[in-house]
Amino acid sequence: MFFCFYLPCNPLWRYIMNILFLVPYPHDTAPSQRFRFEQYLDQLREQGYSYEIAPFWDVPSWNLLYSSKNRPKKVIGLLKGYWRRVNLLNKLSRFDFVFIHREATPLGPPWMEWIIKHVLQLPIIYDFDDAIWLHTIYGNNTFQQLFRYPRKVGQICSWSYKISCGNTYLAEYAIQHNPMVQTIPTTIDTENYHKPAHHHKNSLIIGWTGSHSTLPYLEEIVPILNSLRKRFDFVFKVICNKPPQFEIPGMIYMKWCSDHEIAELNTFDIGIMPLPDSDWTRGKCGFKILQYMALEKAAVASAVGVNTEIIQHGHNGLLCHSQSDWSSNLELLLTDKNLRNKLGRNGRATVAQHYSKSAIAASFVDLFN
Repeated sequence: MFFCFYLPCNPLWRYIMNILFLVPYPHDTAPSQRFRFEQYLDQLREQGYSYEIAPFWDVPSWNLLYSSKNRPKKVIGLLKGYWRRVNLLNKLSRFDFVFIHREATPLGPPWMEWIIKHVLQLPIIYDFDDAIWLHTIYGNNTFQQLFRYPRKVGQICSWSYKISCGNTYLAEYAIQHNPMVQTIPTTIDTENYHKPAHHHKNSLIIGWTGSHSTLPYLEEIVPILNSLRKRFDFVFKVICNKPPQFEIPGMIYMKWCSDHEIAELNTFDIGIMPLPDSDWTRGKCGFKILQYMALEKAAVASAVGVNTEIIQHGHNGLLCHSQSDWSSNLELLLTDKNLRNKLGRNGRATVAQHYSKSAIAASFVDLFN
C-alpha cells in the first residue's frame, strides 16, 4: 500500500516541499505512528507541505504480524515489503525530505537509508520512540535476532539531517552519533480526541492499557492488587490486544479497539503503569500515563525513565519506587476521592501545557526547516 496526498494544482508548485514518510506500518494502524507524526499531517498541509506515506507492511500482513500462526503468509508479506522498497527507489528523487520512523526495513543493515543519504543525498529526518538499538527489542524472536544488525540505529543517526527522539534518554544515545537532535515527546490530542468523561459506577476502577509485549510488567503488582481486593471494593480493568495470563478476582479484560479506546479509558478512576528499571524501559515515552492524565484520571507509575519527568509526585500523579509504594499509593487513592480529583485535574493541565498536540505541533513542523 502506498498512501498519497497531493495538494491541489498551484502555479507555485515548484516551491511546495514534498515529504516521504518511510514507515513500518500501514497508515492509521499503529499508535507509535499515530502519535509520533500522523496527527501532525494537517499542520504540514496548512504550512504548504505535501507528503506521501510508504509503509513496509501492507494491511493483511500487518494483521498477521504478531500472530503465532500463518508463518508462510508472514514471509510472503515480508518479501512484498522488500519489493515495495525496491520499487520505491526510482521515485525517491522527487522528494525534498525523507522522514524515517524507526527503520526503512525490519531486517539486516540500513541499505535503503544509505542510498537515500549517500547516493540521492536527500535529507533524512529520523524518528524513534523506543531504545531500538538494544537486543531486547526482539525478545525471544530467534529469526529477527539472527538477522539483526547491531549498528543500524547509530548509522542512521549519523546519516540524518535531524533526529526526533521521544525522550531525553533516547536523545542522549542519538547525540553520540549526531548533534542535530530534538526531543519531541509522544503527544496527546487533548482538544479532539482525549476528552475526559466521568461515569457513575458501583465500584472504583483501577485500569491499565497497553500491548501484549508490556503485559508482563503487570505481573509484579498482581499480588498487591489481590491483597487490596480483600480490603477494598474495586474492579481491575485491562485493555489490551491479547488477554492477560494471570487472574485477579473481579478482573475485566477488554480487547483494545481504536473506536472504543477513549470511552474505555474514561471508565478508569486510577490508571497504572508499572515498569521494571532497565535500559529498555528507560527508553519508554510514558504514553500510558499521558493518556490517563489527559483524561483526568489519577496516574500511578513506576519511578523509571521519563515517568519521573512527567509526574510530580503528589501534584499530578504518584510515583512508586518499591512494592510497598505501590500498595500504599493505591490504597491512598482508593480511599481519597479528593486526591484522585486533584491529581486528575493537575495531570490534564500538565499534558495540555507540555505534552499535547497543540503544544508540540510547531516543533514537529520545524524539523523540515
